[in-house]
Order: sequence, then structure tokens, then C-alpha cells
Amino acid sequence: MTLPRYSPVLPDNKQLDILMKVAFEAADAAAIVTSQYFRSDFVVENKAGANSFDPVTIADREAELAIRSVLRRHCPEIGFYGEEHVAIASDNGLMWVVDPIDGTRAYMSGMPLWGTLIGLYNGQNAVLGLMDQPFFKERYSGFAGTAQLTTPDARHTLATRHVAKLSNAVAYCTTPDMFTESAAMACFQNVREAVKLMRYGGDCYAYAMLAAGHVDVVLDCDLKPYDIQALIPIIEGAGGVVSSWSGGSAVDGGYVVACGCTELHENLLPLLGNVS
Repeated sequence: MTLPRYSPVLPDNKQLDILMKVAFEAADAAAIVTSQYFRSDFVVENKAGANSFDPVTIADREAELAIRSVLRRHCPEIGFYGEEHVAIASDNGLMWVVDPIDGTRAYMSGMPLWGTLIGLYNGQNAVLGLMDQPFFKERYSGFAGTAQLTTPDARHTLATRHVAKLSNAVAYCTTPDMFTESAAMACFQNVREAVKLMRYGGDCYAYAMLAAGHVDVVLDCDLKPYDIQALIPIIEGAGGVVSSWSGGSAVDGGYVVACGCTELHENLLPLLGNVS
């Protein structure tokens, strides 16, 4: 789904701060559900049919309902677009964009490299984002050019690291299997050969590690809006860049690249060949 474009709604910083508190409450509600089911015996369904695999669990569905309940109770005028349930139209131009478990494959495997994503879309851009990893008790959030990591003991300002040369960069992608088109695979190979280290997996957690200054590049494709929108304000607030492979907006997902600094992003884009 491509979210509609319209004249952007521009909540001020005070409003965004209030909405972030609401998002935190929604993430708390989701964490109760996801923590209950994680590393337990549950049924994994396949949404993709016989020729592919797109897993969904009871935790995905119940966590999204828990998030939606909190958000709608506090902000009934804001629309809701999630991965697992029917979207709700917006009355004021703002839309929550939610993935209850980004990284369901990791979740079903008992690996803690998954997270709950809650973003806010204003008609043009992602203006607020939260990624919660309840197993680690880490919550990454960003809006208005700032980003923070909240833990039970402290709150830390996030900052990406400045690595301009590809030969010094640590890169992640979810899996090379996602590059099913030959042009995309060729671009991925270009990047893999150019960087110092390419690692796989991580889903949303790899983007959080970029915002925290541990990773320099994340390269993906076939993303949906709910896979990336919450992560954009976090990375940008920490000093990074998120775009499509052609350098445009990443709010619709698809082919997405995130970098820790502008210089690295500029050096990387020519390797991606405007694939979109």
C-alpha cells in the first residue's frame, strides 16, 4: 500500500511530545502481549500461500489490537494503519503506522532481534517514531530532530557515527534472498563488495543499531510503510539519512537505504543504480 499524499499536517513539538507519550503507552500494552508469547508454544500461520512464506502469529494480531486500543482511546481523530487489521481513516490528516512485531521470523525462532514499530504520518513525512524491544527493555524514539534510547535506568541521546568511506562501513540487510530482481541483486553485490563488513538479520533492530552508532548502512527492499516509517524519525533525529535507493522519500517502503551520515549516503547511492 502507498499512503496517500496530501498537504501535510504540522503538529508542533508540544503536540508531538504528547503523542510520543501516547505511543509509549501503546508500546507498553504491546509488550505485555509479545512478552507473554515470546519463546512459548504458539501456532505460526502463513499469510503468503503455498509458494512463499510470510508468517503471522497470535502475538502479532493481539499486539496490534492492544496498540490500536490505546491509540484510539487517546487520539480517536488520528487514523490507524497496521499490518494485521483493517485500516481506520483519519479525521485530522494524521495516521498512526504500526507494525506490532517487525521481525516475525526472528520472533517465531526465539531470537530477540524484533521490535514493535509505532510511527506517525502527516500526509508527506514520518514525523514521530518509536521502536520498542521489550526483551532487551530498550525503547528507541525520535521526533523533531532528536532521538533517544530509553531503558529502565536511564535515557540516552542517540547519535549515529560519521563514517564517510564505504570501505570503513559496517552494513546490514535483512537477507540477500529479498533481492529477487537481477538489477537489485547486482546493486546489493556492489555494496557488499564495497563495505568493510556485511551482516544479515536484525530487521528493525539493525536500524536501531545504526541510530545508536554501531552500524553504518542498512540496505533492504520489499518493505511496507509500516516496516520503515517509525524508524525514519529515529535515524534522522540521531543524525542519519533514510531514503529510497534513488534518493527519494522512503515513507512508502520498497527499496530503502539508511546511512549514518550524509557523506556515506552520497557515496553509496551511485552503487544502487536508481533501482526502485
